[in-house]
Amino acid sequence: MVFIHRFLVTVLAASLLTSANLAWSAPAKVAKIKHTDNSQGSPLSGAALDAEIFYDILLGEMATNVGDQAAGFALILEAARRSKDEKIYQRAADIALQARAGDSALIAVQAWKEAWPRSREANRYLLQILIALNRVGETAAPLAQELAHDPQQTQTAVLLALPTMYRHVSDKALAASVVERALAQRLSAPASSADAWVAVGRMRLLADKKKSALMAAQYAQEAAPHNEGAALLALELLERGEIGALPVAQTYFDSQATPEQRLAYARVLLQLQRNSEAQQQLQRVIQEKPHVAQAWLLQGALQVQNEQLLEAEASLQRFLTLADLAKTQGAGDVSGLTQAYFLLAQIAEKRSNYVGAEGWLNRIQNPEDVFEAQVQRAGLLARQGQLEQARALIRAQSALTPSQERRKLQAEVQLLRDAQAYRQAYELQGRIVEQAPTDNELVYEQAMLAEKAGLLDVMEQLLRDIIARQPGFYQAHNALGYSLAERGIRLAEAKLLIEAALRHAPGDPFITDSLGWVEFRLGNHAAALHLLDSAFKARPDAEIAAHLGEVLWSVGNREEAEAVWKQGLLLKPTNETLQETLRRLGVKF
Repeated sequence: MVFIHRFLVTVLAASLLTSANLAWSAPAKVAKIKHTDNSQGSPLSGAALDAEIFYDILLGEMATNVGDQAAGFALILEAARRSKDEKIYQRAADIALQARAGDSALIAVQAWKEAWPRSREANRYLLQILIALNRVGETAAPLAQELAHDPQQTQTAVLLALPTMYRHVSDKALAASVVERALAQRLSAPASSADAWVAVGRMRLLADKKKSALMAAQYAQEAAPHNEGAALLALELLERGEIGALPVAQTYFDSQATPEQRLAYARVLLQLQRNSEAQQQLQRVIQEKPHVAQAWLLQGALQVQNEQLLEAEASLQRFLTLADLAKTQGAGDVSGLTQAYFLLAQIAEKRSNYVGAEGWLNRIQNPEDVFEAQVQRAGLLARQGQLEQARALIRAQSALTPSQERRKLQAEVQLLRDAQAYRQAYELQGRIVEQAPTDNELVYEQAMLAEKAGLLDVMEQLLRDIIARQPGFYQAHNALGYSLAERGIRLAEAKLLIEAALRHAPGDPFITDSLGWVEFRLGNHAAALHLLDSAFKARPDAEIAAHLGEVLWSVGNREEAEAVWKQGLLLKPTNETLQETLRRLGVKF
């Protein structure tokens, strides 16, 4: 009878496991397993072990199915300990995980790992559970074991996945340290050094250690000059403002990259205002893959910024053609239509074609962009001398949130700025700053308007407040230094301020222009010419042209000065600095 009872239990348990479609199956050779634990007086017989294990499994699954995961877990874990079967250990861990009982899952996996110390699956479970429980310091050993089992062909993917594994832990600095220790041998091995350093760099970046992440990217590139991971890490660093990563990115993108990667790099360069370099990358994308619509859109935006209106219009029309084709075929990226319409409206506005500009704005249907379209319509009114009507149009727009109300005020400030109503613009910007008095971006705009309004003492105090709050806000250093240089006062201090800005943004053409201008004011004409020439080559701009032309004029190179000024006028004929320079020096074209 006992044998028949156990046989029925075994059959019932097997039936339940099959019908439940569990992730593990009953062990086929359980009868051959013998306990070697010292607590066991003697090994159980195969038949007794079969029945007892399956009985625990049966009761455990029944308890789990009715919602008593704690009892189910305990019974399945007991069956695992008796059988030493990996799949039963895994089932116990899964029950605990489904019940969100992390500590119980850890107990099951530790028992599994003890029974099967070389099991890769047990080790993976242990690593993931320790990370989930935020026990980062204990992950070093299972991480090292996982990496030791990593086959050569999957090494790069495994290494690059490490930051994703640890991204939610609270102590990311400790996680970076654990990973770096686990990768110690790989960091110096030629075959794995580059990928290992990329993984370390991403972990450091996860911990917001940008400088040390940059060092890792540099080490990775030294190990493998064209390593893709090092280049992508450099892009992430650039997006976070670490300009020192630029040489790492340049080394990779100057030689090889996919068009999609070049497009991403161009976007980062545009954020950094390195427009000429971004243009080069976009041109390579267009040459290699001319059907990438987004490349034409970015190129058009850049050309509008550079006042290359004919070229911009052609690029944007090409984008619209490709976007329409992609839409017709039901494939491809058709995002960016609204941006293209805005840019084409801006081109029409610059040509004083207000009817054409209105036509492009009328194409904008996305409700989220209607406000911006109204802002641009207001700009059209203001350009036609209807400033008050333009302001009324902005004020009439509904604002559902404080941020939308701020955006309305900012749009009105821009209208006043464009109309050269600087005192009114400054006062209105003051209302915006009152809502966020420590927002350095907003205060910086207020300072620039104060300068335009002739409130130079106010401007200087606002910029010094920004520098005190955020020493790395290099735009404030540059603006204050340039203002002093422009007025010809405290030139030594002006130079120090501008040099500080340049340390934060090396190679920035506008800061280089400021430094060239202060050198000119100091009487260092050779240094001024070198700096201004390099700035103008890096970023052809009307204001830089004004400064470079004046230095050339002052040293007797008048024909060259006139050529530079004419180029500046082509870029932006209304630039105030250039127009004032020509008037002051009595130059007419």
